[in-house]
Amino acid sequence: MTTPRRGRPGYDLESLLQVAVRLFNERGYDGTSMEDLSRKLGITKSAIYHHVPSKEELLRLAVDRALDGLSEAASSTAQLDGRAIDRLEHLVRGSVLVLADRLPFVTLLLRVRGNTKVERAALARRREFDRLVTDLVKQAEAEGDIRPDVDPAVTARLIFGMVNSLIEWYKPRRGSSATEVADAVCKIAFEGLRTGS
Repeated sequence: MTTPRRGRPGYDLESLLQVAVRLFNERGYDGTSMEDLSRKLGITKSAIYHHVPSKEELLRLAVDRALDGLSEAASSTAQLDGRAIDRLEHLVRGSVLVLADRLPFVTLLLRVRGNTKVERAALARRREFDRLVTDLVKQAEAEGDIRPDVDPAVTARLIFGMVNSLIEWYKPRRGSSATEVADAVCKIAFEGLRTGS
């Protein structure tokens, strides 16, 4: 029979990252020091540095978690055939599910402002995603499925503004499931966008 370990349990990179993201979201990335993180974890800074070389690396790992999920949704969409509006709806639905699954990480991603090299790289990846959405909107408009009286870039921003607003109010395991929220977002967005033909 093994004796249970006494004292604070150790942290692996994943649990360290979870706590770091929570602190970054509460205090802001710039407002969180490695000292703050070590106090919150109850471990030394050197124990943190055992897992990561810097606070910026924690930020990179966190925003990449969000961006990788969105990239997977975009790749899945790119493999689909069919009308652009259906692919756009697939991308919106997938993005809502990513947001719900990786909520703290997406929240952090949406708050980065480009103050560091990591943040600038994250913003560049977000702009690639935004271009994909705008291109799908343009294609759907050209196919006659989306009303032509709204600029495609504005339409794309409005749709993803609605998706991104979930970080402010969506609480996993309370009320609606992620799938139900994705259904609601798609219904509100796409019934208003379709030309009705």
